Order: sequence, then structure tokens, then C-alpha cells
Amino acid sequence: MENKPQHEFLFDRSNYKFLLIGLGVIALGFILMAGGGSEDPAVFNDEIFNWRRIRLAPTTVLIGFGITMYAILKKSK
Repeated sequence: MENKPQHEFLFDRSNYKFLLIGLGVIALGFILMAGGGSEDPAVFNDEIFNWRRIRLAPTTVLIGFGITMYAILKKSK
């Protein structure tokens, strides 16, 4: 009989779910950072310093990194 190599995944299904959720949260954070530019380079737009870009978006990205680190370090059953 032939011995076929068993292909085994590195993580469990739940680890991959957390990993995808974390990547989605990171992508959401970068989307929240986007925009705020001015059409005319001679005109300054204060919208670049609003609460969403200064506080919410970086916090969302850090939470996403935390979720992905949890997914990597979580023990498999």
C-alpha cells in the first residue's frame, strides 16, 4: 500500500476565522483613515484632523492587530 502524505493545516478553523476578522478590522481602519484632502493645494482643509482620522482609525487598526495576534497565538484543540 502506498503511504500518501497527510496534509494538515497549521491552524484550526476558529483560528482562521479570527485571522480573517482581524484582517477585516485592519482594512476598515485604513479605510477610515482615507480621504480628507483638498482639491486645491493652496487651500488648507481642516477635515484631515477630525476625530475619525486621529482617534478612531488608528485605534481600529491596533484592535485588528490584536485580533490577528490572538488568532496566531491561540492554541489548537
